[in-house]
Amino acid sequence: MYKRMKLKDTIRVAPRLLGEDVGVSVKDALKEKLEGRVDKALGSIVAITDIEEVGEGHILVGDGAVYYDVIFEAIIFIPQLQEVIEGLVVETVEFGAFVSIGAMDGLLHVSQITDDFMSYDGKNGRLISKVGNRTLSEGDKVRARIVAVSTNEREPRDSKIGLTMRQHALGRLEWLEDARKPKSDESKNKDE
Repeated sequence: MYKRMKLKDTIRVAPRLLGEDVGVSVKDALKEKLEGRVDKALGSIVAITDIEEVGEGHILVGDGAVYYDVIFEAIIFIPQLQEVIEGLVVETVEFGAFVSIGAMDGLLHVSQITDDFMSYDGKNGRLISKVGNRTLSEGDKVRARIVAVSTNEREPRDSKIGLTMRQHALGRLEWLEDARKPKSDESKNKDE
């Protein structure tokens, strides 16, 4: 879930940036320090959008930089358990698919894609179901539910988000469209 939050922090503005407008210097320093950072309490800081207030600058002995207390707005991505998200498959591997859900990637394990057994077709880089004739490959759009979240502040790339598509109204978007279409008269007759 994306949220717009008002935050407060103390930011160091390097001496090389002091000749510019203070607001621009502070915003640039905030972006460099915080954008892309993962925090267990906040989530992933996607963007610094606005500087609301810049306090008076403070200089520490032995440091040529100026420290400012800043109140600012930011866009935050917080993956919530049980949240339904839509994303894009960015990679398929033997054990599942990685799905980009915006600021982070989630793992869709092969056991969580469909009720059918899924196998990996390495030659074509896709996952194929044994019975339902369904495939999942890079570039496919999917709807999934977040079932596990483990954030790592020190190494944001090591944060893990577990996904599932084994519930009603979840799956590859084309599968969902096909399921919504009414059966034609021919297929109704074959089923009877």
